[in-house]
Amino acid sequence: MDEKTMVNDILGGVKADLTAYQTAIAECENMNLRQTFQQIRNSDESFQFELFKIAQTKGYYKPAQKATVTEINQVKTDLQQ
Repeated sequence: MDEKTMVNDILGGVKADLTAYQTAIAECENMNLRQTFQQIRNSDESFQFELFKIAQTKGYYKPAQKATVTEINQVKTDLQQ
């Protein structure tokens, strides 16, 4: 397995984990456990962003083309209705 595949696989896994942590946090009644989930989520978010920056620098990740002002305004209008 090459480095690009491994990095993208890890990024995908962390993204899935972040979704699971958010669900657990939203449904958690025990404040100590909730705080623990929040700390883990925050740590994973930091890790994900650092790995993303490395992947982007190495050309493993190409972001989508930036939206135009017109496109942004259209989405705003749609969401406000």
